[in-house]
Amino acid sequence: MKSIKLFAIDIDGTITINGEGTVNLEILSKLRYLVKLGYKIVYVTGRSSLEAFILSIFGGTTKVSIGENGGVITTSPVEHILLADKEKCMHGFTMLSNELHSIKQKHVFPRMTEVVLNRSFDIDKGNKIFKENKVDLILVDSHYAYHINEKKINKAYGLRYLLNILKINPNDVVAIGNSETDIPMFDLCENSVTFESSKNEVKKMAKFVVNGENGEGLINALDLIIRKKSLC
Repeated sequence: MKSIKLFAIDIDGTITINGEGTVNLEILSKLRYLVKLGYKIVYVTGRSSLEAFILSIFGGTTKVSIGENGGVITTSPVEHILLADKEKCMHGFTMLSNELHSIKQKHVFPRMTEVVLNRSFDIDKGNKIFKENKVDLILVDSHYAYHINEKKINKAYGLRYLLNILKINPNDVVAIGNSETDIPMFDLCENSVTFESSKNEVKKMAKFVVNGENGEGLINALDLIIRKKSLC
């Protein structure tokens, strides 16, 4: 706990206060303070990496982001590291469209490595279609949307890649999030925090569980980590 260098933080449901993406401003103030103390704050999200990067600019946090559930790392407005192939996901979308008539792409910021869908169909049926066709794709539910990703892609995949660049050990990272898509980060990092309002399967995988949600929970999570760090 004493050697913490970086906080990997989910966005939707973690620093936002509603489903539209409104950010808890008290949280931004706290995150900026942590940056001033020398910690790195990295947003790891199912949204586009550009959205997360823009948040880092206006929020005053570390200027790097991981988006598309780990598929893209953005280090500047025009520099992106792509860890997957969107063409494969588009092929998967065509495959699903031929069998699921309710499938529709979600109106989102442009994506570089994935396809984002409305949550308007049975995700299990979609994954069954991928399995039957033996394609290396998976549908992931971020609760914000369904995402067609390559199987290798998850938040831990992108985070591990970035940590290698920064030369930071996962043992020196705190992962904070509220959904199933955050579990791979919990597995990767020495310390992880979720909220009492999270699903049971998420709470089981986190090292710590705190009260609150939608920003308030993140404040409690940061307070807990800082408190424990001071006791080391």
